Parts: sequence; C-alpha cells; structure tokens
Amino acid sequence: MADPFLSSEEYDERAHALYNEGQYDEALAVLKEGLSLYPEVVELHVGMGYARLAREEYAWARRTFDEALALDAEHEDALAGLGEVLLKFGQREAALRTFQQTLELGYQDDVELMLQIGRALFREGLIEEAKSFFEVAAREEADNAEAVACVGYALHRLGDDDAAAAALRRALQLDGDHVEARIYLGNLLYDRGESEAALYHLDRSTPEDHWDELGIWRLIELKKSIYRLTDEDAELKPWSARLAELAGEPDAIDELLAELEDADQEAAELRSQLDLFPEGPAESPMAAALLAGSAARELPPGDGARHQPQHQVVTSEGREIDGTWEEIVTRLRDASGEFAGRSVRDFMAAVATRQYRSTGVRISARDAESFIRGSADAGLLRIVR
Repeated sequence: MADPFLSSEEYDERAHALYNEGQYDEALAVLKEGLSLYPEVVELHVGMGYARLAREEYAWARRTFDEALALDAEHEDALAGLGEVLLKFGQREAALRTFQQTLELGYQDDVELMLQIGRALFREGLIEEAKSFFEVAAREEADNAEAVACVGYALHRLGDDDAAAAALRRALQLDGDHVEARIYLGNLLYDRGESEAALYHLDRSTPEDHWDELGIWRLIELKKSIYRLTDEDAELKPWSARLAELAGEPDAIDELLAELEDADQEAAELRSQLDLFPEGPAESPMAAALLAGSAARELPPGDGARHQPQHQVVTSEGREIDGTWEEIVTRLRDASGEFAGRSVRDFMAAVATRQYRSTGVRISARDAESFIRGSADAGLLRIVR
C-alpha cells in the first residue's frame, strides 16, 4: 500500500538508492508506488524510465521517457534516457538529435550528463560522436580525470594511440588512483610493444581492480619475462588466484568445448602418426586402422554417416580459415600468439571481454558458433560459409 506520508522526493531518493545498488526490481516497485500518489512528478517518471532501461525493457522505457517529456519537454535526464533507448532500437539519427537537444538547451555544463551520453554512444560503436561529448565534459571541467580518460578511450578506438596515451597520462596526473585509466594505458602500451612501460602501469593495480582476465594475463607474462619469475613465484599467486576467480567453475558448455579441444588434439596426433606411412593411409593397413579408430572416437553413436559441416571465415588481416566452428576458434587462438597454449574457453572469454571494454559490443563466448557469429557482427572477421 502506498505511504501517503512520504513525499515525492523521498520516493525518488529511495528508488535512486536502490538503483545504485543494482536492485532494479525493488527500485521499480518504489517508483510505481510513488507514481500512484504523485502521477505528475516528472522525476519519478524519469527514474522509472532508467529502471526499465536497466532491465532491458526498452519499449516500456521509451514509453516512460515519452511520458516524462510530455510533462517537461526540456528535462535533460529524460532526453538522455530517451536517446539511449533510441540507440537500442537502432534509431541512431533520432538518438543523436535527442542528445543534441541537451547541448542546445545549455546542459553542457552538466559534466555527468555529458559523460553518460558519451558512454551510451561509445557502447553502440559511435566513437566519433562519443568523443565529442567526452570533449565537452573535459572542456567544462579540465581537471576531471574521468572526462579526460574517456577522451583517451575514444581516441584509442579511433586509432590515434599517441593522443590516447597522452590523454590517459593526463588523467593519471589529475587522479593517480584512476585505476581504469591506468589499466587501459597499460594494455595500450602492451599492444605497442612497450613492455616495461606497460608493466609499470599494470603493476600499480591490484588483482581486485581487474574485472577481466586480459590485463592479468599480460601482467603475469611481463613479470615472468622481465623479472624472470616462475609460475610458482609467490608474487604471482594473488594474480593467479584472481584469474581463477574470474574464470569461475566450468559449466556444461565449457566442458563440451574442452572435449572438442581434446578431440582436435587427438586428430592432430593422428595426422602426425599418418605421416609415418609414406605409402599413404589407403595402402597401409595400420594407417587404415588408425583412421577407423579415429572415426569411432570423433562421431557420436549412430552418427557414422553424418559429418560436421565445414565453414570458412576471413579475418580482418585477410587470412582464410576453414573447418568446423570449434576448429576455426582453435586456429584463431593458435594464430593469436598471445593465447597460444591457453584453453579455447579462455581465448573466447578474453576476446569477448576486450571487445566489450573497447567498443561496448558484446560477443557471446557461450560456444564456438556463437563466438564466431558474434565476432562477425562486431567486424572482427567475415563468415564466407
């Protein structure tokens, strides 16, 4: 039952606190209760719009933001929220016009709003547009480390690594504890081959600062190569523990991928054995036996006449790779160099995490086919068949 003794501001504050804690269902319940008493309060409509957006209820979110703007056509948070929803619906031009309204109405001095809009654009791959809003925020508050760092992230995605590194260093001058900027800079320097500089920054983070595995792998690799540490060194144990924590327990899909990886290894061993028969497998009884044994292992019972479909992808470097989805992912991993020797699951998770952090585009690492199709959608490769 709604509490008539609470003001609309108190409902808004309660919902905001729940939202910040990630309790979106509870926040939505509070907002619904508040709106039953105060249906004309625009802030409650705006709060509900963001709660719907967080729950990925985009149609409802759009309706709610529209209701808020019907009450106040110049409400900056409602405009920003509506722009985010429009992006989710793929209506980029309409979203950009909506975001532009915040500037035309004079809200550029709201640095948090500019950063929010920039991040929404960044997640959808509109990097140049995102950079313009980040730059507005950085101009309004030149000492805002987050705004400067966001400019750096965008510059990196646009291919200007020198300017990106300069922006990230500037952000760290403003706030030496800006761990996200430090980790990002460390990874950027690693990609440029500046190993010692990369280690300098990555080593100034803690294991708990990392929410993906890539930076930790790189830090461990750099420590081992530069400091000549072994895998068992006590200095690496907290990082290895964090890796295990992030990886979590393998689920059924992980176990399936592990089995497929083992099967691929068996096939490679079989090919190496067949090389011992110069007369070719057709003329060699022993080779024929090996082939028969391999077929029995690779095909499920009852599927002897059915073969796995062959696919082909072309990487961004123009390299063609053929095989099943699992074989293609395995070969992509082996070709990366960075992940050679690691599991297919680790490779997919790392690539998916890196892509999301840099572009906001999600790639499924659930299974090989989803990973390949997601990579194609993200522009990392092209599926031929």
